[in-house]
Parts: sequence; structure tokens; C-alpha cells
Amino acid sequence: VRLVESGGGSVQAGGSLRLSCAASGYTYSTYCMGWFRQAPGKEREGVAVIHSDGRTRYTDSVKGRFTISQDNAKNTLYLQMNSLKTEDTAMYYCAVRGWSGAICPTYSLLYNYWGQGTQVTVSS
Repeated sequence: VRLVESGGGSVQAGGSLRLSCAASGYTYSTYCMGWFRQAPGKEREGVAVIHSDGRTRYTDSVKGRFTISQDNAKNTLYLQMNSLKTEDTAMYYCAVRGWSGAICPTYSLLYNYWGQGTQVTVSS
């Protein structure tokens, strides 16, 4: 399985970025994919996850600002981030796992394939 993130960068508070994650090599019929982030000195946290059937979950701090989506034809996962805040600064990772359940987990240790990450820096 290969996951390659892109789209990170530096932006001022209130700005927007769209992250992409190109995925290849997995053959799960049902799965969960997600975006996670890790700031220096902090644990990796789940930001948004999406089930193969399209259901999504978000951490409370990004609800209403971030949107996770997937383009199955392109095998690409996206994270549209609007109204960015300085506290959104972190390394962002995408991850995937096969999942037969109805609700995708947001706990990072439950995901077994990861990309290399893309840095998002939000300045005031």
C-alpha cells in the first residue's frame, strides 16, 4: 500500500488549503481512510475519517471548517481546510485500513498504512 500526501504549505490564519492523498496498492472492499495530524510535542490525533460508503467523522475542533472527501476513480483522498487557525499547524498524514464495521475509528493506532506526511503551517 502506498499513500502520498501533497498540498501542505504556509498560510495566514483564515486562509484555506486542500490536502490530497494519492492511494495505491490496497484491495479492501470496505475500508476507512483518514487524515491525522501531529504537532510538535503532541500525540497524533484523528482529524477526519471517511468510510468506503462515504460516511464521515470529524474531530470537534474542525467541524464546520474541514471537509474530507474521496474520488474513487482517482483513488485520491482530500481534505479541504477553510478558516484555518494557528492551532491547525501540524504535520498532516493520511492513513487507511480495511474495516468491516459501520463506523470508522479515529484512533491513529488502529490504522496500519500511512503516508509520509505534509506540513501545514498557519501564521497569525
